[in-house]
Amino acid sequence: MQNNFYTPTEVVKNNINGQITKANLPLFKMIMLGIFAGAFIALGGAASNVAVHNISNVGLARTLAGAVFPVGLMLVILVGGELFTGNCMLIMAYMNKKISGLSVVRNLVVVYLSNLLGALIIDVLLFYSGQFDYSNGGLGAYTIKVAVGKTNIKPLAGFTSGILCNILVCLAILMASAAKDVTGKILSVFFPIMAFVICGFEHCVANMFYIPAGMLAATNSDYVNKAQELYGLTSSQCDALLSPKSLVCFSYVTIGNIIGGMIFIGVAMYVIHKNDLKAD
Repeated sequence: MQNNFYTPTEVVKNNINGQITKANLPLFKMIMLGIFAGAFIALGGAASNVAVHNISNVGLARTLAGAVFPVGLMLVILVGGELFTGNCMLIMAYMNKKISGLSVVRNLVVVYLSNLLGALIIDVLLFYSGQFDYSNGGLGAYTIKVAVGKTNIKPLAGFTSGILCNILVCLAILMASAAKDVTGKILSVFFPIMAFVICGFEHCVANMFYIPAGMLAATNSDYVNKAQELYGLTSSQCDALLSPKSLVCFSYVTIGNIIGGMIFIGVAMYVIHKNDLKAD
């Protein structure tokens, strides 16, 4: 009976072949797929926020969020999209001398900015849809609280959390590529992404949704007042969210994601399987 999954070496080989295609995508297609991926991750974040915004038990809230959020990566895998964090594994094709370093940088820069645009589109649509009014503005208040927490994370914590996050995200992508059927791909994505959400690790593309969404919510005085009432946030904390300085957190989370995806997964997987790749 034929296996319904690929071996680890086959997974690496197939991903390298796919990375060659990714690196050579026409610019317009790369941008559009990047926008899709950013929007998909944002939709997963939006759905998980709605699910947990009234739950005070942290463990229960994170578990429920972890059960909902993976839909974003499922959409990327099954519908198609270029996701910055997963594309950090392009390092495997570079080490295998299939693509140039410049093509890796081009892809990551274009996809990062496209993911941001896709997430921002969803942020704006959600804000004007009135969704933040749920629970008498409670969802808007929760959105502010999440953004404040993410923008106040310490650099070392954001950096290391970013590494841990993208280890799990890239493993989810590799596991999904090991499965030959849709059910296997869905299950492969679900559990690692659920784990990273429960652990509270930092994902730069997810933050492209969470932080701008909180910034938009902070422009509404009703949501700000609700955040002060429910979570004890001060007006200065809410005002600080609208400052450009609040975006600095993206830098160390992004660097952590790059190292997690490139070094801990991409380089490690290539080194483990390089002799088998040469044998082929």
